[in-house]
Amino acid sequence: MSHASMMRALMAGTGMLLMAHPALALDGADLLAKINAAMGMPGSPVNAQSVDINGTSVTLRGATYKPDPEQEAMTLGDVTLEGVQEESDGGYFIEKVSFPDINVTEDKTTVSVSDIMMNNVTVPAEVTGNTLDSVLVYEEASAGPTTVTVDGKTVFSVASSRATTDVAEDNSSVGFEVEVEGIKADLSAIENAKSRDAAQALGLTSLDGSMTMSGSWQAQQGVVDIKDYTLDFANVGTLSMAFSFSGYTMDFVRAVNELGEAQAQQNNQQNKDAAGLAMLGLMQRLTFNSAEIRFEDAGIINRALDYAGKEQGVSGETMAQMLKGMTPLMLAQYNVPKLQTMVSEAVNTFLDNPGSFKISAEPANPVPFPMIMGAAMGAPNTLPDVLGVTVEANQAE
Repeated sequence: MSHASMMRALMAGTGMLLMAHPALALDGADLLAKINAAMGMPGSPVNAQSVDINGTSVTLRGATYKPDPEQEAMTLGDVTLEGVQEESDGGYFIEKVSFPDINVTEDKTTVSVSDIMMNNVTVPAEVTGNTLDSVLVYEEASAGPTTVTVDGKTVFSVASSRATTDVAEDNSSVGFEVEVEGIKADLSAIENAKSRDAAQALGLTSLDGSMTMSGSWQAQQGVVDIKDYTLDFANVGTLSMAFSFSGYTMDFVRAVNELGEAQAQQNNQQNKDAAGLAMLGLMQRLTFNSAEIRFEDAGIINRALDYAGKEQGVSGETMAQMLKGMTPLMLAQYNVPKLQTMVSEAVNTFLDNPGSFKISAEPANPVPFPMIMGAAMGAPNTLPDVLGVTVEANQAE
């Protein structure tokens, strides 16, 4: 027999042996326990009446979700986990998680969500490490149409939503993107008559827009960088935000989760207040790096000036002039002459020809949160310089 023939025979025999011995069955209870541990919430937020195993498929029968121990559990139904593999370190990899459609009615309101799923989910064996292999992560999560109806009339809907993540090979950082398309709201359904009339006067009987977000988290360095968070609505405008802060390490996340769990277990207000102060103390570990907020007008500003002017018995143009005159007077009481000049000039430029309005905070060096809090309480007029605040209008991006 040739060498090649011997190898083929050996491989065939090995395959028959593997087929003759079934693979070790998955431990459903262990999988569910590790999912709960990785969620970092008090108690066991996800529960199931039973956990059924069929090869590499796991079904959580009668699953419920309870993020807050003081609230009632939300019924999920049967959640299916496909392509489940136990990793050598004791963690799990799940190719696909499918949730049943949600259709919940309370009083006259019904909320429906369909096509909810997650792909390529990694469940850690331990949650005590300092890298992202101690965190539950997924490559993609998505949902199809979402609707909210009141008395059978749709008042809010979303066409689709999708979130993706990209974990670095060394598990030191993760990038993420979120897209929510087809956001629609029917403002004619507002119950308060004055608010409804105001919405109509502003030409906002309905909203139609989208939301996007992208950023990254460097877990070891603790840097959270939201590069872009944008809400874009037709005939209204585009609101874009970006911010960055440091100190959000794995140790910080665990400390917040532990404190949150301890706070949930408190049975009197005094202990809860003490836990709240401890949470405030944790926030002092964070450092401010930068922030920006920008609004790009799409017609709402002139309509708002016309509406506000009508309420005062003047035209929109006159209302704009009144606001331009009031701005420096309002800012004068804070004793921030540099900021007062910047804001007044930006407001004048923006109201003369509504385009964009941007507020940025970019200090020369990162500023610890305790320093910001101290300045806010002791010398608030120094905050613009501490944070490196600038204000400008109608500047091209």
